[in-house]
Amino acid sequence: MNDQRGITICFNDGSKVSMDFPKQSANEHIAALKLDDVLKKRYMLFEADSTLLMVPFENVKYVQVYPAPADIPGHTYIKGASIKD
Repeated sequence: MNDQRGITICFNDGSKVSMDFPKQSANEHIAALKLDDVLKKRYMLFEADSTLLMVPFENVKYVQVYPAPADIPGHTYIKGASIKD
């Protein structure tokens, strides 16, 4: 099992930041609750390079998380899509 995860946050101004991190929870139910918490609070918090990074959703165009989860309970989740420019 690969425990490495990553995220790329693309901002409204065209800039982006990418981070790699270890899997945060072995329990998929807990991971779903954490996603719901982030969506409700409208910001993401990261500890990166010994600093706290807070990213408010108002500055975010979109977020890519990898690898894609197998399922996101309680959310409509379209699989098999391709990004088109």
